[in-house]
Amino acid sequence: MSKHTLFICKSCHRSSEKLSKNQLSDGTRLLEQLNNLVNENLPSSQLEIQPIQCLWACSRGCVTAVSCPEKPTYLLVDLPPDESAAALLELMQMYINNDKGAFIWKNLSQLLQSAIFAQIPSVVSESS
Repeated sequence: MSKHTLFICKSCHRSSEKLSKNQLSDGTRLLEQLNNLVNENLPSSQLEIQPIQCLWACSRGCVTAVSCPEKPTYLLVDLPPDESAAALLELMQMYINNDKGAFIWKNLSQLLQSAIFAQIPSVVSESS
């Protein structure tokens, strides 16, 4: 089975104010929190957290995508950077544990129920 990837947009920032030289973007803050939590909760053999420069949803930051070639990809938007890391890892655990990448909606945190913006079909067809 392919590795599961959690893409994190590093350039996302919900504030319209310009970032100062020493200030981290919201996406970078979320990435740091995820990297601190992931080592405690999910083996790196199952999950790769991949920072990327942009997911093209700048007005909807923080933006992440959950992906695996054999499963649908989920795009999540409007994530609060200081509150989302644990909820994202719970989602990843459900996604990894289900062969089809499905999850029970009511088991998602309230935060993520409103954050899922799109489900994109798998790139691997079921007949393969």
